[in-house]
Amino acid sequence: MPELVVVSSAVEGDVDEAVVRKLIILAGAEPGPTFGKTGKAAMREKISGYNRAARHAPWFVLVDLDREAACPVPLLLTWLPKPATRMCFRVAVRQVEAWLLADAQEIAGFLGVARAAIPADPESLEDAKGVMVSLARRSRRRDIRTDMVPRTGSGRPVGPAYSSRLLEYVEGHWRPASAAARSDSLRRAMQCLERLVAASR
Repeated sequence: MPELVVVSSAVEGDVDEAVVRKLIILAGAEPGPTFGKTGKAAMREKISGYNRAARHAPWFVLVDLDREAACPVPLLLTWLPKPATRMCFRVAVRQVEAWLLADAQEIAGFLGVARAAIPADPESLEDAKGVMVSLARRSRRRDIRTDMVPRTGSGRPVGPAYSSRLLEYVEGHWRPASAAARSDSLRRAMQCLERLVAASR
């Protein structure tokens, strides 16, 4: 029986961590420790250290593209021009929420909105997080609206339990294989992980 490959990871926040852990398991590996989780700027500062660690063990690092570049390539080259052999460094276009919206059937059911309300091309969205909140605002479920939509006057972009709800969705509903058909950056991330795991056995 082949030895189980353990993949360490680094991400921007809690929802990204849940996404990455699910993808690592789907690739046939075991999630190791997750680092980061304090935002994108901190990730940028630590990427060289993660890359040094990837000389010796498998690593998966995920960041959002946001508005940093027109496509992932400039960000990848700027942040990490020489990735280590065991480094899988990928970029979600433009936010990890786009990957979650790409499983249109499941996200519609989870949010309690019509399937037709889900954007057909989530990677083209400038603000996938904002779209997620807008969809939640239209939800038939009061609990979704309460948890994911910011309170009037709060000054916050998301509701009080936005992350908790997305964690619930990722862990119990999201189907990466289905989502990858509508998200090229997700498909590439899954392929990168599969190659990493295969090469590490």
